Amino acid sequence: MFKKLLTIEQIINTVKELFLEAVTVLPEDVCNAFESSLKVEESPMGRSVIQQLLNNKDISKSEGLALCQDTGFSVVFIEWGNNVYFDGENIFDAVNEGVRRAYDEGYFRKSIVNDPVFDRKNTGDNTPCILHFEMVKGDKVKIIAAPKGGGSENMSAIRMLKPAEGLDGIKAFVLETVEKAGGNPCPPIIVGIGIGGTFEKCAMLSKKALLRKLGVRNSDHRYAELEKELLLEINKLGIGPMGLGGRITALEVNIEYYPCHIASMPVAVNIQCNSARHKEAIL
Repeated sequence: MFKKLLTIEQIINTVKELFLEAVTVLPEDVCNAFESSLKVEESPMGRSVIQQLLNNKDISKSEGLALCQDTGFSVVFIEWGNNVYFDGENIFDAVNEGVRRAYDEGYFRKSIVNDPVFDRKNTGDNTPCILHFEMVKGDKVKIIAAPKGGGSENMSAIRMLKPAEGLDGIKAFVLETVEKAGGNPCPPIIVGIGIGGTFEKCAMLSKKALLRKLGVRNSDHRYAELEKELLLEINKLGIGPMGLGGRITALEVNIEYYPCHIASMPVAVNIQCNSARHKEAIL
């Protein structure tokens, strides 16, 4: 069978271009969600905030400037086809080089420290990235760049629920997490929820859920209904745009799930700020 070859420079350049665009251009689905929310937000202050966010995304795109001063931790998802060869030794190094070039070329803020507790010295180039790598069938490679700001990440949470807590326990945890976050993650937010797997798997699922296009429901109708119900309940909290009050606290709720142990029901809530930045390419 024909094997496709990808070079180091292809990976580096693709990652670089993805981050240059992701940091400066808001995805179309998010822009559309802003436009729709502007029509239903009843708070004058809330409408003003949403309009400012729409103005901000236009300026960012036209001027090539960052949507937010927090240009995020560089998170990368790669789905690598099993019929694709790589001519280098280390894909992680190639991805980091792409991140490094993007943040230098774009004059984006570098926000990563080398040690979480003791040194806390800035690495100076926004590396290392967080890389989620998955082997899949085929001759394609999908790369997703998803810069994630610290403010919204700090408001995220994980809880190891007991199976007996059931659906009510999940709903209560999600609403508690969003209500506790308040205006800190810069709403209107997107709420990514991971359910099942293990401690680390549900956290990864919650972040991956943020990448699904807004308005596209989970393929399982039960989870799709739960997404709609949670979105409705979150928008009854009254937090509103930027926490200043109003109807639109969240633009969307996306859920991803995975099989889990009979004794467990892990749930993770990953909150995404209004700068819902991500961009993908297929090689």
